[in-house]
Amino acid sequence: MTFPCTRMGAAVSLALLQMSGALAQEAPAAAAPADDALQMNRVVVTGTAAGTSKMKSSVSVSTLEADTIAQAVPTSAADVLRSVPGVRSESSGGEGNANMTVRGVPISAGGSRYVQMQEDGLPVLQSGDFNFATPDAFVRIDGSLSHLEVVRGGSASTLATNAPGGIINFIGKTGEQEGGSIGLTQGVDHRSSRIDADYGGALGKRTRFFVGGFYRIGEGVRETALTSEQGGQLRANITHEFDRGYLRLSVKHLDDRTPTALPVPTRVVNGKVEAIDGIDPRTASFYSPYWVPDVTLDKANRRVAHDVNDGMRVRSDTVGLEGQFDLGNGWTLTERLRKSNNSGRFIGVFAGNSGTEGEYVFATGPQAGQAYRGRAFAAVVFNTSIDDADSVMSDTKLARTFQLADGRRLTATGGVYVANQDLGLTWNFNEYLMQATGDRPALLQTASATPGLVGPAFGACCSRAVDVQYRYRSPYVNLGYEAGPLNVDASVRHDRQSAGGSANIATGALRYDPATAQRVDYDLSRNSYSVGANYRLSSGLAVFARSSEGVAFNADRILFGAPLDGSAPISINTVRQLEGGVKWRSGPLSAFVTAFHAKTRETNYEVTTQTSTANSYDAKGVEIEAAWRNGGFQVNGGLTLTDAEISAAAPGSEALVGNTPRRQARAVYQLAASYDFGPAKVGASMVGTGRSWADDANTIELPAYRTVSAFVNYRINERIMLALSANNLFNETGFTEAESDGHAARSVSGRSIKASVRYSF
Repeated sequence: MTFPCTRMGAAVSLALLQMSGALAQEAPAAAAPADDALQMNRVVVTGTAAGTSKMKSSVSVSTLEADTIAQAVPTSAADVLRSVPGVRSESSGGEGNANMTVRGVPISAGGSRYVQMQEDGLPVLQSGDFNFATPDAFVRIDGSLSHLEVVRGGSASTLATNAPGGIINFIGKTGEQEGGSIGLTQGVDHRSSRIDADYGGALGKRTRFFVGGFYRIGEGVRETALTSEQGGQLRANITHEFDRGYLRLSVKHLDDRTPTALPVPTRVVNGKVEAIDGIDPRTASFYSPYWVPDVTLDKANRRVAHDVNDGMRVRSDTVGLEGQFDLGNGWTLTERLRKSNNSGRFIGVFAGNSGTEGEYVFATGPQAGQAYRGRAFAAVVFNTSIDDADSVMSDTKLARTFQLADGRRLTATGGVYVANQDLGLTWNFNEYLMQATGDRPALLQTASATPGLVGPAFGACCSRAVDVQYRYRSPYVNLGYEAGPLNVDASVRHDRQSAGGSANIATGALRYDPATAQRVDYDLSRNSYSVGANYRLSSGLAVFARSSEGVAFNADRILFGAPLDGSAPISINTVRQLEGGVKWRSGPLSAFVTAFHAKTRETNYEVTTQTSTANSYDAKGVEIEAAWRNGGFQVNGGLTLTDAEISAAAPGSEALVGNTPRRQARAVYQLAASYDFGPAKVGASMVGTGRSWADDANTIELPAYRTVSAFVNYRINERIMLALSANNLFNETGFTEAESDGHAARSVSGRSIKASVRYSF
């Protein structure tokens, strides 16, 4: 799909509906009353055995409506989460491959090991830290999103598997409100075009439906001189209500190709990471028209070629069934079931070193054969096929509420969660010699007959074939007691993980031999618990406290390390948490303050260096979320202060004890403000982080940074709205991660501006 470059086409292409363009605040959503700025009385369903309001719950939970999401002008699902207090979302990788955690729980591996990302109450992927297949890669923000619920700590340990740090639940629209819209979005300072549409309503007296999605094409926010973005998503559901419940069928089709951003060459000056001349970490991607096909090995030992510029492509087809039934006598049965077929490919260019100045010869591009004097670096192509990430997940629970004397209630819930998660990956890492520039770099001559090719990267470590199946069986029980202003709940969960399959390293990156295959066959189990209490001192003031312990099972990140055939112990990652706080609401002002203490024990295996680590972490801090409303003016803010340290390390790494974990800033903050005056609405948001260390040894500093985004909407009439939005308005450089020697680092993307128009009907 393309959009004509005419005056009429340009006018029509003033666009949005993409949530990142700030129109979404006009989408139908449950509005909070003027005296409930943080929606303390809104019922939440995430991280609870039965839906309850934030004011009654003893967990820290945030709800983000469409208007709050829009004020942040997000560019991806991970970018949305930067607005949530207590959540650390390093949304610098593009539409996927983000690193996420909460409250001082470490990011010591990629992805979101301790936080589960869900859609409508079920995981997107069962493990958040699969190599090159992170859950955020399979989530897109569009007009089908109703709202977001984020639980930090607490009951997440027992009400989900692999989620001791928290749960992020993207909840979709289901057609409660009749109507729809169509919108167009156009990049102002970059080449990108997108169309969004959605519609929902009644099909009958008790039946309703919703359908929505988007399609886009363009270059993306980082210049590549190519069509790097192409694809879209379609989501639909139909709901039928009975006298005693409802039944909902839902489907999702996602087929999207987007560029990914990996660390680029940097340097260390006075102990701080800095950019190298000619390479802007905000814009560089190293996708270029001058790449040659990347020839790799497939699992059948055949040589296959791929276009490096394809970036990340994900495909997901899901079918879900959800139902709730009142069985009588206080009994309620709830079932959520989803079958997902997931696959894709991850291709990104990683800086293997910071480069060397010298005399070279162009191997590709318009200057092929001519001399080049300047910096050249090792461009490692992370070329990974996501052959299979299919899953079947089911969460069945039975609950009964017992009415006791004096209005007291006891609710007992028992459930069984079952999941089958496949993981098939084929890794290939080839190294090329590339011109060190962020503007259409060319490959440089090497001894290889293939232009620019040096050979397999990192000593031929990373031609790998993975075919593993992970099975989870998790019964759980929750008891909730309510007596007037007091709410108490306690829950336990027994998680069992069974893994089977194989993993292999291609000999010299040339051939997979059956004799070198690693057999995977083991079973693990662990109990988790959570207990909490909440006491409402008044209608606008409550205090709460909670203790919990949860587990995150390792998945493919421990392959190729210790034996995984059941002959040796398998490590389990655990998180123990204490938290307590105050919820307060007075007139237009609301505040949610939580003190927390988290202890984490984990193990990792680094494939490129073939080293194992085993660390323990201790983090204490306070998390503050506040909001204020006055007429058309609204302010939301958050602040998380964390004091974290490595409390124990494996033999040989004792020097790390007492250091601050990598990428853990002492202060992370958010602030968003908007003003609605008749036909127009304006707003801005800021997200900032203090300085942090790039490495556990605390030798290289990642500087503090903050980004500002802004939007303005103008309603021409009841149905037509125009908008202009900017992400990272002041073009800030913000390093989110760096290699331990500082030779490469990754930054948030630079400024991107979009214009949009939407027609509602």
